Amino acid sequence: MEPSQPASKYAALFEYLRRRPELAVHLTLNEVEKILGAPLPRSARTSRSFWSNRRGGLQSAAWLTAGFAVTQVDLRRKGVVFERRTSVPEVEWKPGKGRWDGEMVRALRQHLGLNQAGMADVLGVRQQTISEWENEMYVPSRSRSKHLDLVAERSGFGYRAVPETGAKESIDRNSDTV
Repeated sequence: MEPSQPASKYAALFEYLRRRPELAVHLTLNEVEKILGAPLPRSARTSRSFWSNRRGGLQSAAWLTAGFAVTQVDLRRKGVVFERRTSVPEVEWKPGKGRWDGEMVRALRQHLGLNQAGMADVLGVRQQTISEWENEMYVPSRSRSKHLDLVAERSGFGYRAVPETGAKESIDRNSDTV
C-alpha cells in the first residue's frame, strides 16, 4: 500500500512532510501522533529501529516518499528529526567486471538510506564486506555487481554508464520512482 493512499496509517505524515518547505523538520512523538490522528505503536517510543530509513515499512515509506530521511531520534526526549534528502552525487562507472567501486557502493547505500549493516542485509553479505567495498579493499564480484545493478535499478538510483571508450556520452538510468 502506498503511504499517500488514504487507507495508510501514515498517509497524514506523508502529506505533512511533503508540504513542508524546510530542509529539516523537528517533531516530538506527540506531534507525530497529532499529525497521524492516532497513537504510534509502542515500538516507536522504545526502539530506534522503528525510525529506520530502511525501505519496506509503511512508516519509513511515508517519509522517504515525501523526500525526507530520519537523521536523529531521541527516545529520551521523545523527538525525531526528518531531513530533506539531497540528491546523491552523480557517479560514473564503466561497464564490465569490477565497475562497482567504493564510491558507487557508498552512493547506492546512501540513496537507500541504509547504514552498512542494512546494506549487508539487503545484499546477503556481512557488514564487513560492505565496509571493505566502500574502502576499496576489494571490489564486488561479478555476481554481486549484477545484484547491485538490480538493487540500483529497482530503487531508482540515478547513475550513468560511461562507455569504455571514455566518451562523455551517457546512458540515463534514472527512474521516475523514489
